[in-house]
Amino acid sequence: MLELETMIEGKLANFGVLRDQVCKHGYHFGGGWDYHKGCFDSILHKEGGETIYLRVPFEVDEGELDDYHTSIKFKKPYVIKHVVNTGLDRDSSSLVSGSFNQFQEPLDRDAQIRDKSRWETAGELAIEEILQYLE
Repeated sequence: MLELETMIEGKLANFGVLRDQVCKHGYHFGGGWDYHKGCFDSILHKEGGETIYLRVPFEVDEGELDDYHTSIKFKKPYVIKHVVNTGLDRDSSSLVSGSFNQFQEPLDRDAQIRDKSRWETAGELAIEEILQYLE
């Protein structure tokens, strides 16, 4: 995991308005949210079973995340790499589990990131896309 030093940390935004804007640029509202915190995720690079993500976490400043008008406050963004098995799952339950769950858990949720300066720069540039909607 690479933590990024950017101007977004501590900034406030309207959740619904910002979500609508950044989703047009490939960001997704992260799946692990609750009513008090969440994140926006973006894929920086994908090749084979390796994916490098930018994660922009935030906490609720006022309201709850199921409300469009909720105020959010950004925390420190970071870059993370997931590695998944791109081959066939050959265990005894693969046929059954494959029919119920099309997504597999990453083999490594926090794999080593090579060429760190490249991904720090890519993450910082991607944060600039979000910042344009905050000003």
